[in-house]
Amino acid sequence: MTPRPWLHGFLDLCLLAMLRGRPDYGYGLAQRLAAAGVADVPGGTLYPALLRLEQQGLAAPSWAPSESGPRRKVYAITPAGLDALRAQAGEWRTFRDGIDALVDESADSPTAGNAR
Repeated sequence: MTPRPWLHGFLDLCLLAMLRGRPDYGYGLAQRLAAAGVADVPGGTLYPALLRLEQQGLAAPSWAPSESGPRRKVYAITPAGLDALRAQAGEWRTFRDGIDALVDESADSPTAGNAR
């Protein structure tokens, strides 16, 4: 699982990526994040992120009936959300590749483990 401080940096990207595949409600998104091995996201982190996406026009909510209780607020990605996802995905790949290069360089260094 992802360390919690890291999650705040890419939670919006993860949510947009999942919503690109299909609309979903908060609890469903949390389950999908956990199943993917990304993180167990508490509601106090997840729902403010969904609200932020909604306020930025990147995700649009609607109400759907639930088989087991009250209606659920379901989020779908918007065209602006797709644009943001494409941009953030490119930025993520650049960031990830940079980190990978640093980690690989560090692991291959003959002095690895000898730092003071």
